[in-house]
Amino acid sequence: MYDYFQEIHSENFSKNFFWGVAMAAAQNEGAHNIYGKGLSIWDEYATKRGKIKHGHKHFVSSDFYHRYKNDLLLAKALGFNTFRFSFSWPRIMPEGTGKINREGLLFYHRVIDECLSLGLAPFITLYHWDLPATLEKEGGWTSHLMLRWFSRYVTVCAEEFGAKVKNWIILNEPFGFTSLGYLLARHAPGKRGLGNFFPAVHNAALCQAEGGRIIRKLVDNAYIGTSFSCSQIIPFSDRPEDVLAAARVDILFNRLFIEPTFGDGYPRDDFIFLEKLEIHNRAWKYRERLKFDFDFVGLQNYFPVVVKYNPIIPMLKASQVKAIKRNAPFTDMGWEISPSSFFNIIMQFWNYDKVKEIIITENGAFFKDRIVNGELKDDGRVAYFKQYLNALLQAKKQGANIKGYFVWTLTDNFEWSEGYQARFGLIHVDFETQLRTIKNSGYWFRDFLTPRT
Repeated sequence: MYDYFQEIHSENFSKNFFWGVAMAAAQNEGAHNIYGKGLSIWDEYATKRGKIKHGHKHFVSSDFYHRYKNDLLLAKALGFNTFRFSFSWPRIMPEGTGKINREGLLFYHRVIDECLSLGLAPFITLYHWDLPATLEKEGGWTSHLMLRWFSRYVTVCAEEFGAKVKNWIILNEPFGFTSLGYLLARHAPGKRGLGNFFPAVHNAALCQAEGGRIIRKLVDNAYIGTSFSCSQIIPFSDRPEDVLAAARVDILFNRLFIEPTFGDGYPRDDFIFLEKLEIHNRAWKYRERLKFDFDFVGLQNYFPVVVKYNPIIPMLKASQVKAIKRNAPFTDMGWEISPSSFFNIIMQFWNYDKVKEIIITENGAFFKDRIVNGELKDDGRVAYFKQYLNALLQAKKQGANIKGYFVWTLTDNFEWSEGYQARFGLIHVDFETQLRTIKNSGYWFRDFLTPRT
């Protein structure tokens, strides 16, 4: 099919390799206020005017709650052996603490059982951005009680599902939900400012480690990781001010949450942001509690970030130079297409001595679908996957211990503040009828993962 096809299917590459698709409860499940589920911060945020493009809401989305059997069959039919999904905290514990919703537990048992019956290894994400709204009213991720709340939630999940599920991801993109939700007000819960961001970062880092310890204690033979959004940070020029700006951005995007897990505390570089973070949270007292020996690190990469020095940006003094301004190729989201940066960011994380294994827990692209002779054509997405999988192969050949690759995502869904306009799925969803139609990229993965002899 192409030059690396046989190599990527060789025994050395594919043995015990997780080929998966990933999704999230808030983006896919629907059933947002029924079957005993409490409201999440996204359920409330989506009702606020102007927060989601076109006024879209995720209340039904792709209706995974009622259609999970069909969607899991499709994942299996496309050749995948792994299914990553998240538990909705307010579906399991409607008020965040206290009462447990039995119907929520039974739903996730049904999904897990269906995965197992189909031969799909379930990977559970404990937190994928849908905090119970009741906890946000008490401060959410900025609250000093968050560690207690999260520990109770993780304990319930481990005790309930640990006999069936061995693969666990503690947090999804902690820098993503803390920066977008508690610094820039672009995502739920819509808070702004360093006074919210600093405690949210620290509490997320503490919960990341404590969640790992709870799963390790309560689940036999657990395989435990956490997932980081990551981007190669590239200086716009070789001028010293651009190089230093890129280093500061790299701290936030790539280093802020992983280095504490090694027992090193937050990065110690000469950066006023780090000094303020330490002082605000008295973080030097928590170095041991921030530490956890993860079995794998999940990397979620979509694009590189090119930055230049910008003195008017407070503290960071850096701004992004977008792909369109540099004549670089980009997706229909405006995100730069750069398989070389994908290779480079994998190797950057692999070069940490304490990283044992890497799983690409999300990678994908939005390209507008075209109907040609009755087929859903997404040739741009197919070309994207070919390039990025080739880069993954090259990283593996360079010694990176990569154990899996998860496509974002199986079906079109609710893409946070982008609403339903940004479609990342291998399968098209008509959100009016819920009709599923496999795109060319889905068929490409089927042929790729189940090669014909």
